[in-house]
Amino acid sequence: MLALTALLLAVFLFLLFQGLKQNADEHQAPAAQASASQTDAQEEPAAPPAAVQPTKLPILMYHHLVPDGEACNEMTITAGRMEQDLQWLRDNGYHTVLPRELAAGQALPEKPVLLTFDDGYRSNYELLFPLLQKYQMKAVISIIACMQELQADNFISWDMCREMNQSGLVEIGSHTYSLHNLGEREGRFVAGQPNGIQREAGETDAAFQTRVLDDIQKSYDLISKNVDKVTFFAYPYGVTEPGAEELINRLFPVTVITKPGTADLTQGLHGMPRYTITMDEPPGTFLGAA
Repeated sequence: MLALTALLLAVFLFLLFQGLKQNADEHQAPAAQASASQTDAQEEPAAPPAAVQPTKLPILMYHHLVPDGEACNEMTITAGRMEQDLQWLRDNGYHTVLPRELAAGQALPEKPVLLTFDDGYRSNYELLFPLLQKYQMKAVISIIACMQELQADNFISWDMCREMNQSGLVEIGSHTYSLHNLGEREGRFVAGQPNGIQREAGETDAAFQTRVLDDIQKSYDLISKNVDKVTFFAYPYGVTEPGAEELINRLFPVTVITKPGTADLTQGLHGMPRYTITMDEPPGTFLGAA
């Protein structure tokens, strides 16, 4: 009787061990697959430096992405079109770079291109980031930092910023703290009125310091604290302001406006022009094919 009991106990323990082992294997398999996928992405070779360093840099400006089938305006494109843009750039020999690489004076690959996304919409995380991972391409996202502080639903969070930055594919830049015509103008550019960082009529130096310069410094400080060192500033509406130039150029090694054109790197990294990409004007409208 004791022998039978011992045999049954041994069988039970054997079956229990096998069940636990199978369950552990099932939970480890996805992690192993994910690890292999990450290794594959990391092992993708970087573009070699060009034999003769490029002096021209096309910069593409995007904003918000929407799912395929949704209506678009001049500030939005569909996720499907975004993927087509990335594929076109790859097929035509372009290599994405980041502002911090420019600021560090790193050697550039042949046919460099800088992808910029203004405002920091949540679609940059939900729709753009997976595509950047898929194609191993890079982009800078310039945030209106008050949106992260307010935890606005339609904008990326600090956690999302950190995750994308840590991937090495995304850099977080500044689009000011709140100087984007928020409030009654609902972010819209209004001709004939001060827009973005522009000085208001009759504004004193002290008032300008508080409203504009302190705002820009605050955006820099928050991104530095919550994400990483900041090297990039995108002027709201592409509008510059003489009274803010000294601060902006001191804080940010790389800045861009919205004037169309290809940046000439021999002229420095401040106030570089950008091409606006829309559903009607893809990258091939402005860039040469292979």
